[in-house]
Amino acid sequence: MHDRQASQDAGRAREFEAFVAGAAGRLLHAATLLTAEAPDANPRARRLLALALAHTYACWDRLRGDDPYDRARQHLALRFANSAWHQHGGPLSRARPHPGSTLAALAPQERLILVLRLYEGVAEEQTAALLGLPVDRVRVLCDRATTTLLRPPGKTARTVLGAKVAPS
Repeated sequence: MHDRQASQDAGRAREFEAFVAGAAGRLLHAATLLTAEAPDANPRARRLLALALAHTYACWDRLRGDDPYDRARQHLALRFANSAWHQHGGPLSRARPHPGSTLAALAPQERLILVLRLYEGVAEEQTAALLGLPVDRVRVLCDRATTTLLRPPGKTARTVLGAKVAPS
Protein backbone atom coordinates (compact mmCIF):
# COMPACT_ATOMS: atom_id res chain seq x y z
CA MET A 1 0.00 0.00 0.00
CA HIS A 2 2.83 2.39 0.90
CA ASP A 3 4.62 1.69 -2.42
CA ARG A 4 1.44 2.41 -4.37
CA GLN A 5 0.95 5.74 -2.61
CA ALA A 6 4.59 6.69 -3.18
CA SER A 7 4.24 5.81 -6.88
CA GLN A 8 1.08 7.95 -7.19
CA ASP A 9 2.79 10.86 -5.43
CA ALA A 10 5.81 10.59 -7.74
CA GLY A 11 3.55 10.54 -10.81
CA ARG A 12 1.66 13.55 -9.53
CA ALA A 13 4.92 15.41 -8.93
CA ARG A 14 6.16 14.59 -12.47
CA GLU A 15 2.89 15.79 -14.01
CA PHE A 16 3.06 19.02 -12.06
CA GLU A 17 6.73 19.57 -12.93
CA ALA A 18 5.88 19.14 -16.62
CA PHE A 19 3.05 21.65 -16.25
CA VAL A 20 5.34 24.16 -14.53
CA ALA A 21 8.04 23.69 -17.18
CA GLY A 22 5.52 24.57 -19.88
CA ALA A 23 3.47 27.27 -18.17
CA ALA A 24 5.64 29.11 -15.66
CA GLY A 25 7.27 31.44 -18.19
CA ARG A 26 3.99 32.72 -19.57
CA LEU A 27 2.44 32.99 -16.10
CA LEU A 28 5.48 34.92 -14.83
CA HIS A 29 5.20 37.31 -17.77
CA ALA A 30 1.50 37.84 -17.01
CA ALA A 31 2.32 38.46 -13.34
CA THR A 32 5.05 40.92 -14.33
CA LEU A 33 2.58 42.79 -16.51
CA LEU A 34 0.11 42.90 -13.63
CA THR A 35 2.60 44.30 -11.16
CA ALA A 36 4.09 46.69 -13.75
CA GLU A 37 7.57 45.67 -12.63
CA ALA A 38 10.64 45.43 -14.83
CA PRO A 39 11.12 41.90 -16.22
CA ASP A 40 14.53 41.56 -14.55
CA ALA A 41 13.41 43.02 -11.20
CA ASN A 42 10.01 41.55 -10.41
CA PRO A 43 9.82 40.21 -6.85
CA ARG A 44 6.08 40.87 -6.51
CA ALA A 45 5.39 39.04 -9.77
CA ARG A 46 7.53 36.09 -8.68
CA ARG A 47 5.66 35.94 -5.37
CA LEU A 48 2.31 35.97 -7.20
CA LEU A 49 3.53 33.16 -9.45
CA ALA A 50 4.78 31.07 -6.53
CA LEU A 51 1.46 31.44 -4.72
CA ALA A 52 -0.53 30.59 -7.86
CA LEU A 53 1.58 27.50 -8.53
CA ALA A 54 1.37 26.38 -4.90
CA HIS A 55 -2.41 26.71 -5.02
CA THR A 56 -2.56 24.80 -8.30
CA TYR A 57 -0.41 22.00 -6.88
CA ALA A 58 -2.59 21.81 -3.77
CA CYS A 59 -5.69 21.21 -5.89
CA TRP A 60 -3.94 19.16 -8.60
CA ASP A 61 -5.83 15.95 -7.81
CA ARG A 62 -9.18 17.77 -7.86
CA LEU A 63 -8.75 19.34 -11.30
CA ARG A 64 -10.41 16.33 -12.99
CA GLY A 65 -10.18 17.52 -16.57
CA ASP A 66 -10.02 21.24 -15.77
CA ASP A 67 -7.17 23.12 -17.36
CA PRO A 68 -4.41 23.61 -14.78
CA TYR A 69 -3.18 26.72 -16.64
CA ASP A 70 -6.62 28.28 -16.36
CA ARG A 71 -6.73 27.46 -12.63
CA ALA A 72 -3.26 28.97 -12.05
CA ARG A 73 -4.17 32.08 -14.08
CA GLN A 74 -7.39 32.55 -12.11
CA HIS A 75 -5.56 32.29 -8.82
CA LEU A 76 -2.86 34.67 -10.04
CA ALA A 77 -5.48 37.24 -11.09
CA LEU A 78 -7.49 36.97 -7.88
CA ARG A 79 -4.38 37.11 -5.71
CA PHE A 80 -3.25 40.25 -7.56
CA ALA A 81 -6.70 41.83 -7.17
CA ASN A 82 -6.82 41.06 -3.45
CA SER A 83 -3.29 42.27 -2.79
CA ALA A 84 -3.88 45.50 -4.70
CA TRP A 85 -7.11 46.06 -2.76
CA HIS A 86 -5.47 45.50 0.64
CA GLN A 87 -2.25 47.30 -0.20
CA HIS A 88 -4.07 50.49 -1.11
CA GLY A 89 -6.99 50.19 1.30
CA GLY A 90 -9.81 50.40 -1.17
CA PRO A 91 -11.16 49.63 -4.61
CA LEU A 92 -8.66 48.68 -7.26
CA SER A 93 -9.73 51.56 -9.46
CA ARG A 94 -8.42 54.02 -6.83
CA ALA A 95 -5.12 52.30 -6.15
CA ARG A 96 -1.87 54.13 -6.94
CA PRO A 97 0.13 52.67 -9.84
CA HIS A 98 3.64 51.30 -9.36
CA PRO A 99 6.36 53.07 -11.34
CA GLY A 100 8.55 51.25 -13.79
CA SER A 101 6.70 50.51 -17.01
CA THR A 102 4.18 51.81 -19.48
CA LEU A 103 1.51 49.78 -17.69
CA ALA A 104 2.22 51.73 -14.48
CA ALA A 105 0.03 54.51 -15.89
CA LEU A 106 -2.97 52.21 -15.44
CA ALA A 107 -4.88 51.51 -12.25
CA PRO A 108 -4.41 47.91 -11.04
CA GLN A 109 -7.95 46.95 -12.08
CA GLU A 110 -7.36 48.29 -15.58
CA ARG A 111 -4.05 46.40 -15.79
CA LEU A 112 -5.72 43.22 -14.59
CA ILE A 113 -8.49 43.43 -17.16
CA LEU A 114 -6.11 44.40 -19.95
CA VAL A 115 -3.77 41.49 -19.18
CA LEU A 116 -6.64 38.99 -18.96
CA ARG A 117 -8.37 40.23 -22.10
CA LEU A 118 -5.50 41.11 -24.43
CA TYR A 119 -2.47 39.14 -23.24
CA GLU A 120 -4.25 36.01 -22.01
CA GLY A 121 -7.20 36.15 -24.44
CA VAL A 122 -9.85 35.56 -21.79
CA ALA A 123 -13.36 36.38 -23.03
CA GLU A 124 -15.18 39.40 -21.58
CA GLU A 125 -17.79 37.16 -19.99
CA GLN A 126 -15.18 34.98 -18.29
CA THR A 127 -13.23 38.03 -17.10
CA ALA A 128 -16.40 39.56 -15.71
CA ALA A 129 -17.35 36.35 -13.92
CA LEU A 130 -13.86 35.92 -12.46
CA LEU A 131 -13.78 39.48 -11.10
CA GLY A 132 -17.45 39.71 -10.15
CA LEU A 133 -18.08 42.64 -12.49
CA PRO A 134 -20.73 43.28 -15.13
CA VAL A 135 -19.59 42.56 -18.69
CA ASP A 136 -20.19 46.19 -19.66
CA ARG A 137 -17.86 47.36 -16.88
CA VAL A 138 -15.11 45.02 -18.11
CA ARG A 139 -15.56 46.39 -21.63
CA VAL A 140 -15.38 50.01 -20.44
CA LEU A 141 -12.27 49.39 -18.30
CA CYS A 142 -10.51 47.54 -21.12
CA ASP A 143 -11.33 50.35 -23.57
CA ARG A 144 -10.16 53.00 -21.09
CA ALA A 145 -6.90 51.15 -20.44
CA THR A 146 -6.24 50.69 -24.15
CA THR A 147 -6.92 54.37 -24.81
CA THR A 148 -4.60 55.39 -21.98
CA LEU A 149 -1.78 53.29 -23.41
CA LEU A 150 -2.31 54.50 -26.95
CA ARG A 151 -2.62 58.16 -26.00
CA PRO A 152 0.10 59.36 -23.63
CA PRO A 153 -1.01 61.82 -20.92
CA GLY A 154 -1.14 65.46 -21.94
CA LYS A 155 -1.40 64.71 -25.66
CA THR A 156 -4.48 64.84 -27.78
CA ALA A 157 -5.15 62.44 -30.60
CA ARG A 158 -4.13 65.13 -33.10
CA THR A 159 -0.73 65.79 -31.48
CA VAL A 160 -0.02 62.08 -31.22
CA LEU A 161 -0.68 61.73 -34.93
CA GLY A 162 1.59 64.70 -35.70
CA ALA A 163 -1.04 67.25 -36.67
CA LYS A 164 -0.93 70.70 -35.18
CA VAL A 165 -3.84 71.68 -33.00
CA ALA A 166 -5.28 75.11 -33.76
CA PRO A 167 -5.62 77.33 -30.69
CA SER A 168 -9.18 77.68 -29.43
